[in-house]
Amino acid sequence: MKIKKILVSQPQPTDLEKSPYAELSRKYGVEIEFHKFIKVEGVPARDFRKERIHFEDFGAVILTSRNAVDHYFRMAKELRWDVPDTMKYFCMSEATAYYLQKYVQYRKRKIFFGKQTFQDLMDVLKKHKEENFLLPCSDIHKQEFPRMLEKAGLKYQKAVIYKTLASDLSHLKIEDYDILVFFSPAGVKSLFKNFPKFEQNSTVIGAFGPKTGTAVTDSGLKLDIPAPTKTAPSMTMALEEFLQKAMRKK
Repeated sequence: MKIKKILVSQPQPTDLEKSPYAELSRKYGVEIEFHKFIKVEGVPARDFRKERIHFEDFGAVILTSRNAVDHYFRMAKELRWDVPDTMKYFCMSEATAYYLQKYVQYRKRKIFFGKQTFQDLMDVLKKHKEENFLLPCSDIHKQEFPRMLEKAGLKYQKAVIYKTLASDLSHLKIEDYDILVFFSPAGVKSLFKNFPKFEQNSTVIGAFGPKTGTAVTDSGLKLDIPAPTKTAPSMTMALEEFLQKAMRKK
């Protein structure tokens, strides 16, 4: 089959020319477009107050992403609550921890972080069992996070302060793309919200992560390019493997 156009359901890389996608485009002569299938929207403070969660009750906050950081400080501002200098920050990764510099003086705060996964972070959290943790999150979040906190016997409160919504994709002609690439179950859901009559036919579907792959198959679609795999730990590497096979079949 001839692959001409690939749609990646993520924002375009900041430095596209130096990204693996640009190399794929040059090497295989394919056009790659980037469109966000999902968007994040903050929960208004007036709605959050109804949950009766008080930020001042927590001496530590668990931040799993930049979105969690942004909306934690946004909500604090909307609630007119000054985050105390004594607040402890527990971040999923070092990158998320450094992102805190946007809001606090990094060197003067108690900031801890894991390597990359929540399991890594759990090892750090367990050393602070005396804390009362706040877990800011989206309405669509990984359920294993709360389960792991409960299993460890840690005192915490989940706070939904932002929502993950489908982007408006009405400007796209979805049938023009030979490959659609997804990175989250919410992205798959957005496809059908925007194109309820979508039929896969010859369209190739790629998905990064087991949960995204499950969302694809649960939606009645065929998953053609799963990632990560042993030979393709990234989505671009999985795409390249597929494109190589497609070229051999010409």
